[in-house]
Amino acid sequence: MTAQTPAPPVRQTIVQLLSQMRDGKEIREYLHRFSGVDQERFAVIKVGGAVIQDDLAGLASALAFLQTVGLTPVVVHGGGPQLDTALDAAGIATERVNGLRVTRQNAIPVIRDTLTEANLTLVDAIRNAGGRAAAVPRGVFEAKLLDEAILGRVGEPSRVRLDLVAAAARAGQAAILACLGETEDGCLVNINADVAVRALVHALQPYKVVFLTGTGGLLDEWGDILSSINLATDFDELMRAEWVNGGMRLKLEEIKRLLDDLPLSSSVSITRPSELARELFTHAGAGTLIRRGERIQSAGSKDGLDLAKLDGLVTKAFGRKPVAGYWDSLVVDRAFVTDSYRAAAIATRLDDWIYLDKFAVLDDARGEGLGRAVWHRLVDYAPRLIWRSRTSNPVNGFYFDECDGAVRRDEWTVFWRGEDIALSDMHAVVERAFALPPTLEAPQ
Repeated sequence: MTAQTPAPPVRQTIVQLLSQMRDGKEIREYLHRFSGVDQERFAVIKVGGAVIQDDLAGLASALAFLQTVGLTPVVVHGGGPQLDTALDAAGIATERVNGLRVTRQNAIPVIRDTLTEANLTLVDAIRNAGGRAAAVPRGVFEAKLLDEAILGRVGEPSRVRLDLVAAAARAGQAAILACLGETEDGCLVNINADVAVRALVHALQPYKVVFLTGTGGLLDEWGDILSSINLATDFDELMRAEWVNGGMRLKLEEIKRLLDDLPLSSSVSITRPSELARELFTHAGAGTLIRRGERIQSAGSKDGLDLAKLDGLVTKAFGRKPVAGYWDSLVVDRAFVTDSYRAAAIATRLDDWIYLDKFAVLDDARGEGLGRAVWHRLVDYAPRLIWRSRTSNPVNGFYFDECDGAVRRDEWTVFWRGEDIALSDMHAVVERAFALPPTLEAPQ
């Protein structure tokens, strides 16, 4: 019996992605959106040295996969663990001030060689995984010394040369950049990887910024991944939270500074290499999605809501108008609506449950993470939530991920959220949900 040849990493990634997606519309939607962006402006991806050290194969496969679907990112990598090891072997102590690695002159050759080696290692791994990559360990960041007396040869980018990045993109190659800079007179300096990313993002203005980490996202006080952060509504609260430690605080401040310099449509994702495709190409994502975002209005009645705008949102999101008299008869328990009226959740009451009557999100708002932000406001408000969706609704994949239980019957599926609820206790309210009259005009 002949042994089967293992599937190449890229193929494994594609199969994994497709197996996780219930509707191909999602990946087509995102590919269409991303393909309209100049390739060197598609995404800047920051990779920590720990990921190169611990998950090189998964990282290379994920980056090669993007090229398989016609997308070419720009990658900036660090090399923290590798530098610690190399400097220790050279007898050079590791010092840090305010999170920055103090870099004395005698450390520069070690840092140069170590980051160049990490750069070539990643490039070779991407090529072995079936991708195309260009090694650019230096020549992109021109820098000025921050404080030579305290930090030594640590630089702040003063200019970003994009010609090497553009040349790689034109050749269909992912530019792999190390965080090495050069002063005007050609002397090498060490640049913090997050600072290098911010300078590159300022110069490129990319559609996406992705941080690949071992944790797979920012973690809440219980150690669970925060799936989305809307800086417009969440930033101040997070900064006040006791469980947000210094490292996470600095990361959030850096990301806010980064997004404040980008168009509103841009976003930052933090995820694992193995989850990169899901984070980029599915509505539910996999990791932490951070947007500048919009404020979300919360209303306990129809008063103060622009019903004409809501009607337009529902009609465009569902492709059908609400039935005649819908808005007149609607009794709102709670509505969450973005300032732009591009995403909204409208909840009513069904017995002692909150009933999600409408969850309407425009395609561009979904891509910006506004739908996720509204959804999380809703579920924070309603620990016991029930809703109904047509079985053919492509959003049902997201609903199945979010629900604690569901019952399908002919053209409808009823979902609910609520811990420690026995199915036998759901019978009455589920039957009431199935019996509700349609609120949208019949599909054509």
